[in-house]
Amino acid sequence: MAAVTSDTLKFVERLKAAGVPEAQAKALAEAQRDVFAEAPESSLASHADVERIERKLIEHDGEFKLIKLMLTILIGGVVALILKSFF
Repeated sequence: MAAVTSDTLKFVERLKAAGVPEAQAKALAEAQRDVFAEAPESSLASHADVERIERKLIEHDGEFKLIKLMLTILIGGVVALILKSFF
């Protein structure tokens, strides 16, 4: 996997345009660069990792819909009981 690169000058300019003082913007850019440099490659998600997660979410979509339906029914029942206790 390739190393993460970033345009620190563009980052600094964007921060300055947003009103961040130049010294603080440069410090933030350096900190970001250091974090990216120290991050182990295994901690970064690859395109294949993202695709695998998307496939799993699609596979479980039916289960999510079932859970959503069950929660809706449960909440509806609780609301009905609360309303019944007041009337």
